[in-house]
Amino acid sequence: MLSEILIGGSIATVSGLAGFLISKKVTNANFDIYVDKAKAKASAIENEAHILLSKSNIKAQEIEIEANKKFESAKARAKEDLRQREDDVIRKEDSFKRYKQSEEKRLYDESATLKARKVDLQRNEKSLNSLKMRYEKKIDEALHDMEHCAGMTEDEARAVLLEKVEEKSRAEIAHIVRRYENEAKKEAKQKANYILAQATSRFAGEFASERLTNLIHLESDELKGRIIGKEGRNIKSLETLLGVDIIIDDTPNAILVSSFNLYRRAIATKTIELLIEDGRIQPARIEEIYTKVCDEFEVAILTEGENLIADMDIGVMHPELVKLIGKLRYRASYGQNALAHTLEVAHLAGIMAAEMGGDSRLAKRAGLLHDIGKALTHDHDGNHVDLGANICNRYNENTVVINAIYAHHGQEEINSIECGAVCAADALSAARPGARREVLESFLKRVTEIEEIASGHIGVSQAYAINAGREVRVLVNASLVNDDESILLANEIAKEIEARVQYPGEIKVNVIRESRAVVFAR
Repeated sequence: MLSEILIGGSIATVSGLAGFLISKKVTNANFDIYVDKAKAKASAIENEAHILLSKSNIKAQEIEIEANKKFESAKARAKEDLRQREDDVIRKEDSFKRYKQSEEKRLYDESATLKARKVDLQRNEKSLNSLKMRYEKKIDEALHDMEHCAGMTEDEARAVLLEKVEEKSRAEIAHIVRRYENEAKKEAKQKANYILAQATSRFAGEFASERLTNLIHLESDELKGRIIGKEGRNIKSLETLLGVDIIIDDTPNAILVSSFNLYRRAIATKTIELLIEDGRIQPARIEEIYTKVCDEFEVAILTEGENLIADMDIGVMHPELVKLIGKLRYRASYGQNALAHTLEVAHLAGIMAAEMGGDSRLAKRAGLLHDIGKALTHDHDGNHVDLGANICNRYNENTVVINAIYAHHGQEEINSIECGAVCAADALSAARPGARREVLESFLKRVTEIEEIASGHIGVSQAYAINAGREVRVLVNASLVNDDESILLANEIAKEIEARVQYPGEIKVNVIRESRAVVFAR
């Protein structure tokens, strides 16, 4: 049994060993096949790599050749640019050298000229001193001869001689005056302020009494005592609060309210009338009534401005401008109500602009706002033109409106049909007979006196006052008065008018010189 087992084990061992050997032989045979395949594939890959390497070398050579070409081209361009810049630098250096030489020559010439002028001035100065001495000597001799021949004293002879010299020098004096007149135009603002100050100082009392007071009628003189109050408390409160002067005199059943501000005067008049009607005149009640009247006036002027703008059909306007338009009712110029004047200008400007092919609505708007600054002159410093332009600029009004505000007083040129229409309408409204009140007797006297002053000068052939006495037109004889002397004559007439005539505002002296040749063909 054991031997059988051993035999079986030996057989199994031999069989296993034989199987192992056979399997190893088969495996080695397959491995050799795989190795051969791998070598073949590696050889193919190597060949392909050699091909790609050769192609890459060729491509690299091509790129290198192209890069060399570009480098050579850029190098050539850089050399050309450098050469051009070098040429420009050389040209600029040559130009600078020429400029330097010309400037040195010019400076040398100027220096030589200045030296020559200095020598001439020194020579002229010596000559002038010599002439001055000779002139003084001649004057002394002339004075001596005149004194000896005419039996005149030295002072009399000097007066006669100076008069003759003055006559001969009149043309030169006129030329100097004209030159200084042109220089004075540069100081127009100061001159305008001076004219305004003169006009204010000459405002006649007869105008003030008519235009600066309101009369309040009383039922009895007993009310005067109540208005004055105990120890003057009521009248002091009224004047302080209302900002007006209340005049209580011997005039029966009447008191006067005086103020330059027409709006404030209207409020004061209404307040006093309501206090008289109420009967309770005391400081507390005065303040209460005054506040109520102020509110009513504010509402009234705003409503009136809105109604006017709606009637004029000029579009939307800022509420502050609307209020100022309504406030123009309480402003006057030369006795002409500012609101009435404004409406008249607006209507006329609209008609004229429409006839001339302009914008009728814009012209009416400019006409309504051309004097808007007059509503501000009592509360702000400055003239009504600048005040009106500033507030219209603040509320973005049209440039035509701003131009009309300036142009109607000659401070700017007219830039549009609408502005021209406003300026023409303003002149028509102001010059219309009866538009601006004035005492007839004083007006006629002033106009006559102005014409007599102008006519009394030598060379004047005719003089007449126009534009309601605000301008005097003087016609002179062209053979007796030249262009320079006309300036001197205008100044002389203006100075004499200032010295002899009382007038509001300013008077324009316009001297006209012309030559006419008339020949009849027969």
